[in-house]
Amino acid sequence: MKKYGVNELREMFLSFFEEKGCLRLGSFSLVPHNDKSLLIINSGMAPMKPWFTGQEIPPRRRVTTCQKCIRTGDLENVGKTARHGTFFEMLGNFSFGDYFKKEAIPWAWEFLTERVGLDPERLYPSVYVDDDEAYNIWLNDMHVPADHIYRFGKEDNFWEHGSGPCGPCSEIYYDRGEKYGNGPEDVMGGEGDRYMEVWNIVFSQFNNDGHGHYTDLVQKNIDTGMGLERLAVAVQDVGSIFDVDTVKSLRDLVCRLAGGIGYEEPGTEESDVSVRIVTDHARSMTFMISDGIMPSNNGRGYVLRRIIRRAVRHGRKLGIQGSFLPTLAMNVIDGSRDGYPELEEKRDFILNVIRAEEEKFEKTYGQGMEILASMEEELEGRGSRILSGDDAFRLYDTYGFPLDNTKDILAEKGFTVDEAGFEAAMKRQRETARQDRKNSGRNDEYMGADATVYEEMDPSVNSAFVGYGRLEADSKIVAMALLGDSDSGEENAVTGALTDGQTGAIITSETPFYGTMGGQIGDRGVITSPGGTFAVERTEHVAGSKIAHIGHVTGGMFRTGDTVTLKVDAENRLAICRNHSATHLLQRALREVLGSHVEQAGSYQDASRTRFDFSHFKAMTPEELKKVEDLVNRKIAEDLPVTTEVMSLDEARKTGAMALFGEKYGDRVRVVRMGDFSTELCGGTHVSHTGQIRLFKIVSENGVASGVRRIEALTGDNVIAWYAELENEMNESAALLKAAPSTLADHIRRLQEDLKAARSENEALKAKAAQAAMGDAASEAEEIGGVRVLVRRLDGVGMNDMRNLGDELKESLGDAYIILASVTDGKVSLMATASDGAVKKGAHAGNLIRSAARIVGGGGGGRPNMAQAGGKDPSKTDEALAEAKRIAGEQLG
Repeated sequence: MKKYGVNELREMFLSFFEEKGCLRLGSFSLVPHNDKSLLIINSGMAPMKPWFTGQEIPPRRRVTTCQKCIRTGDLENVGKTARHGTFFEMLGNFSFGDYFKKEAIPWAWEFLTERVGLDPERLYPSVYVDDDEAYNIWLNDMHVPADHIYRFGKEDNFWEHGSGPCGPCSEIYYDRGEKYGNGPEDVMGGEGDRYMEVWNIVFSQFNNDGHGHYTDLVQKNIDTGMGLERLAVAVQDVGSIFDVDTVKSLRDLVCRLAGGIGYEEPGTEESDVSVRIVTDHARSMTFMISDGIMPSNNGRGYVLRRIIRRAVRHGRKLGIQGSFLPTLAMNVIDGSRDGYPELEEKRDFILNVIRAEEEKFEKTYGQGMEILASMEEELEGRGSRILSGDDAFRLYDTYGFPLDNTKDILAEKGFTVDEAGFEAAMKRQRETARQDRKNSGRNDEYMGADATVYEEMDPSVNSAFVGYGRLEADSKIVAMALLGDSDSGEENAVTGALTDGQTGAIITSETPFYGTMGGQIGDRGVITSPGGTFAVERTEHVAGSKIAHIGHVTGGMFRTGDTVTLKVDAENRLAICRNHSATHLLQRALREVLGSHVEQAGSYQDASRTRFDFSHFKAMTPEELKKVEDLVNRKIAEDLPVTTEVMSLDEARKTGAMALFGEKYGDRVRVVRMGDFSTELCGGTHVSHTGQIRLFKIVSENGVASGVRRIEALTGDNVIAWYAELENEMNESAALLKAAPSTLADHIRRLQEDLKAARSENEALKAKAAQAAMGDAASEAEEIGGVRVLVRRLDGVGMNDMRNLGDELKESLGDAYIILASVTDGKVSLMATASDGAVKKGAHAGNLIRSAARIVGGGGGGRPNMAQAGGKDPSKTDEALAEAKRIAGEQLG
């Protein structure tokens, strides 16, 4: 048998099923579209749920894909063995009410034995215990010996996930031979490594009502899933997914960066875990970022951030110093770009995001180590050897320290962790996240969120957009929905009529109204008929290919089947087009001024403004903003023609057209050109020439996520209105200062100088007051262990003044330990400072102030020689000072 590579096997599979009449589709994005049930795509069929349920009509009844997938449900255990990873590729062939068992089973056998060349004697199918149909196909049609066919129960060979489509499975296992295991667990259905599942066919033929009642589906489906890497393991006759050609190349690179360490050699068991984690996570982060997922503290971005940080930690554990993840990402790109061209297209962006996040975590990791060190010191001070679960969880959640890492570091110094407390804190976070998912409408049911009123409509009903070249059209109403509200007591429902005053949605076979998509807001306007008028307040794409005109009947009645006239609000559409077209110019200008790493990370255009999110790793300077704004306005003044052309995706790529992250493009795409300046894939509406935009003005630039900046800008009449408002505000300010607008800056400078002088005088007076409040401090200081200790309350004195007083007192008292408290505006401030001599004798200001702050309901900390804290309970200030004095005595005693 030839040992085909991963890239060869992918192409072989897809080509084979194309021969069987399947439509080859590229991998869908890892970001689910219109599916609140999933955070990240985790299976081959997940993006196709509407086709399985019949909510939407697929482009063909037979489909084949190789889908990139991420699974992180058990992230902390990934890497402990070589069986699992977070990233994998899922080969799939699907039938939506077309072929079924009699075709799916023979095709699976044909591909594995004839195309790939696996030995039929080493293949073992399994079927659901009650699925005689599948069993007989294997036995009688495929002539597989009875002793090679296994019947398994519901747990192993019946696929379902809550309510919805479900059915029995037929899996195919490959006997890898005794060298991969010969123990009692190395049998079919066992837990050993000898028998590997390489194919799983789900016969989706029943519907589960959620209460264990099954009925036959009208549309029977096939859902085949086969892990590409697992197939490669069998074909290449290697130990695990980490040994197949593309992954091994990455794994070997990790070992080289770690100083040439071995893998799976005697004594490398501990480092093997880290090698697998870094290898796997490098793949995940590269593919996630290529689909526009950015590191953040929630949702998909948090998953990515954890993966990157976990890779950094284990890289350090292997002894890899400096930035190394971009090097690994380049290997991933080079190894997988044949199957996923978007990796090469986004290479610079992927590497920049990884590099920025890696550098950011380096700082966070160092801070975490410092925090852990201070926690150790506090434990020492209290005479405790157990770190609280809450503190361990804070290190995990805030600084990315897994529990095992914290335990290892503490164990070196004889400390342990309250693991039960840690798990309790983890449970609280999970419950909070679960509630967040519930509140956001996301659930864990496999087939997605509850169907909307639009999904109850006939899937064959659809709409065609005809509004690129016209704003008015006649068409027929093909479906309508009544949209109820809490005030009326009505519920959402498909309806055959809408009458005066009712809120609803009208769907027509053709429409000039653009539905919200790609960041562009939908059109407004009016729908009329001889018997009624309907005000369209917004236009949305809904289930399938339907475009819903949402609004209310202002007069008369509408019925399904009526012929109506649809008229778009022309002024509103033009304002939106100005903003949308300006965004295309903006993106190109940003790439020219900032560099090719700039990628669109999101956008929004309505009639008032345009908002553009883009990848960049620091705030733009005023000079850069001006260059971008000037360049856009120059292209507007040049009055470039705006042209559109529909072509194949490959042709569009050759033009250099910019594509959007995570967007699923069909075989035919629309390319929008603005002269020779901008070329993008875009389905939105635009001006006919850039001069129609008239003016462009950037009004803000700020960060919205790690490595993502946001520009908000105005065009046309909105710019004129913005300047008019600015002029009004300037005139009002000048009037308040009794100055002419032309001299406003001079007046403000003089006011600033006066304010600076007044503040300086005020600070001097406060310092004198603080000195006076101290009185003769030296006479009140007590000597403990050879150190002068002064504990004093100074109400009305700010923290800066207390720090200055502390420094002065240390100089005058010699070896001293100064502890001060002040109540100002109902809040407590605590400060402690110790001389070098006092620190050598045991003083630790950070530990002392942290304990004292708890008494006044606050928190804080610091170094042994300096610390400060705040509190909310001024009534316990004296108690806190007494506790501070007691701790100082213990530290110095």
